[in-house]
Amino acid sequence: MNRRLVLASIAVVLLIGLAGCTTLFGGISDEELDREADYSDLQESDADVAIEIENGGLISSGEFRAVYDLNETEELSLYRSSFYRDEPLDVHSVRYWHPNGTEMTGSELEVDQSRSSTEIRVPDGNGTLAFSGGAGTRTFQLPAYVSGSYDVTLPEGYRTSNFLFGDVNPGGYDREIVDDQERLTWGEVDSTISLRYYLTRDITLFTGLIVVVLVLGGAGIAYYYYQVQRLQEQREELGLDVEMEDDSDDGPPPGLR
Repeated sequence: MNRRLVLASIAVVLLIGLAGCTTLFGGISDEELDREADYSDLQESDADVAIEIENGGLISSGEFRAVYDLNETEELSLYRSSFYRDEPLDVHSVRYWHPNGTEMTGSELEVDQSRSSTEIRVPDGNGTLAFSGGAGTRTFQLPAYVSGSYDVTLPEGYRTSNFLFGDVNPGGYDREIVDDQERLTWGEVDSTISLRYYLTRDITLFTGLIVVVLVLGGAGIAYYYYQVQRLQEQREELGLDVEMEDDSDDGPPPGLR
């Protein structure tokens, strides 16, 4: 009887574990897939892929919106590469437009999430797919899921041009500023896009911090030098600053001569 009870308990634990795995890697909820989002501005881009990064808070990460002209691609495998492995990209507000303009929401598409990727399959590979996801805090990284031209727009007031604070990969891009937003365009991308950006006021704050550090450091050095000089003068006044004669050249001590 005890043996049967143990086996039954093991079976229950396995079922719970399998159910947990199904919940964890079984997909994204319909509510998230169908969440409201506006992609009309990105659809007007001439690039094959148009992405706009939206700024987060001081602590929270930002988000991005992306629109893909699929160009005979019926399935996208969405992932991000971590230090250890590929991880599925969590997306929301998924939309698909047929070539004739008919719109489908994310819950109407085939969306499956595994341990390494989020797979989205569409009815026609010549349509347009849009989705949103998370971006880092002043960083952005996304593989090129489709090859072609890319258009990436940063949040208002942010830049990548300063070599200390900003970075853009891959190279071969054009940069322009439109309505205080930096826009990066590539004629062809087939690798991961990686950005590091900053607020323009960060340069002023950093410069001011350097000036303050230099002023305080200079004042500290000057004060230290003043204290050394003052101590030297006090020693001379007390007759303590007397140099001992060096008898090293007079030969051995008297008892050993």
